[in-house]
Amino acid sequence: MLSALLVGLFTVLVYVFVSARRKRRNLPPGPTPLPIIGNLHQINKTRPYETFTELGEKYGSVYTIYMGRKPVVVLYGYDTLKEALLGQADDFSGRDVSPVFQKIARHKGMVFSNGPEWKHHRKFAVTTLRTFGLGRRSIEERVLEEAKFLVELFKERNGKPFNPGPEVTAAVSNAICSIVFGDRFDTQDKTFQTLHNMINENLSFLGKRGFQLYNAFPEILKWLPGEHNKIFQNATMLQTFLRGLIEKHVLTRDTNCPRDFVDSFLNKIDEEAKNQNPHFTLESFTMTTFNLFIAGTGTTASTIRWAIKFMLEYPEIQKKVQDEIDLVIGSERWPSLEHRVSLPYTDAVLHEVQRYASIIPNGLPHAALSDIKFKDYTIPKDTTIITFLHSALYDKKYWDKPDEFNPDRFLDENGRFVKNEAFIPFGAGKRVCIGESLAKTELFIYMVSFLQKFNLKFPPGERGPIGLMPGGTRDPETFNICAEWRL
Repeated sequence: MLSALLVGLFTVLVYVFVSARRKRRNLPPGPTPLPIIGNLHQINKTRPYETFTELGEKYGSVYTIYMGRKPVVVLYGYDTLKEALLGQADDFSGRDVSPVFQKIARHKGMVFSNGPEWKHHRKFAVTTLRTFGLGRRSIEERVLEEAKFLVELFKERNGKPFNPGPEVTAAVSNAICSIVFGDRFDTQDKTFQTLHNMINENLSFLGKRGFQLYNAFPEILKWLPGEHNKIFQNATMLQTFLRGLIEKHVLTRDTNCPRDFVDSFLNKIDEEAKNQNPHFTLESFTMTTFNLFIAGTGTTASTIRWAIKFMLEYPEIQKKVQDEIDLVIGSERWPSLEHRVSLPYTDAVLHEVQRYASIIPNGLPHAALSDIKFKDYTIPKDTTIITFLHSALYDKKYWDKPDEFNPDRFLDENGRFVKNEAFIPFGAGKRVCIGESLAKTELFIYMVSFLQKFNLKFPPGERGPIGLMPGGTRDPETFNICAEWRL
């Protein structure tokens, strides 16, 4: 009986192994997966992008790893990303809605959906956000308003040590809130700050082993305790909060005069109410605002924290930026995007911050919505695709000594700003981040305002290298600063 059982088990394992090899036949090369767990044991628990870099150096520009039994194709290096995201934009426009994202977003909204749902929501979001200021002078004025609040908060510290993170995150969040909800929140509001902590926890989870395990074995993990349950709880609480803001708009809106993104979306829901299968519903709307709230808060706030940290680490760079600001803007005028062209060194520093920080190293996962012929390989339908943005931002073909922080790489011999095509921190192609212009506006206005008004210094005894928080985004560890008034 035992012998028959062992023979049966061996037969099953052989069948699984042979089937897996057959499925891998036309996939790109990669490390040999183990039964059941695939390559999960090889991936860095808290910084998977480090493993992806090592594997890219070994296996080349396109390779395959296994998350459990599921194959994942990784695109490595700028040339490969360009060929896929721009050269075959339609093929690589799919979004992988993994079990974690299925649980949170339920295939609704703008980010974690495909087909008509995604196309309708993205088109509407881009058009409506532009109507309410995205990419225009009006949003610059809203960001500047938040910058003034931040300057006052920094000034109130009287040069004493403090953690700038919570105030910066609240200010960044208020910019997107003013567009979406038509209002801002008190940056010291406890509920507002709690929501931001939830956002940070959820973004951090994307790079942890728990995220990988849940996506590989959702049928098992959904019954077990673990960090994933906290993440799902956070998402539910955030969505409930946003749903409450939407419902307040329902009671006060004028359908003939939309005040903001919410009013416009509610009008769109009314337009489609009679359709048999409407794309715009209250559920999909909640998910879209959820997408905008998270995307418009966490990553931009993290980039600004990186910029502040670099000014502490490199006081000589901070001084050069301040000298340029003093010469072009002076001390009385507030910064404007019109000044950016006259501040090439400052612009170079901010671009280098974004490149070096590589906030979302793995990008958001894509998916093959049908079989894709790419290079000499076949990527089967439903395969997850990682567009490894970090590999473009650190590509040695396009960046000299990419591990060094060097703003001069964005300047020519005459000190004029020069672009580099491998600079794609917001992705590329049809899934490029729609908040790119807002994020760049915030980074420029906030940092120029800070450096115009303050000397940023380490508190006594707290100088040290930049440490990274574990997780799916590359966030600097919490740090304190002293902001000494310059004027």
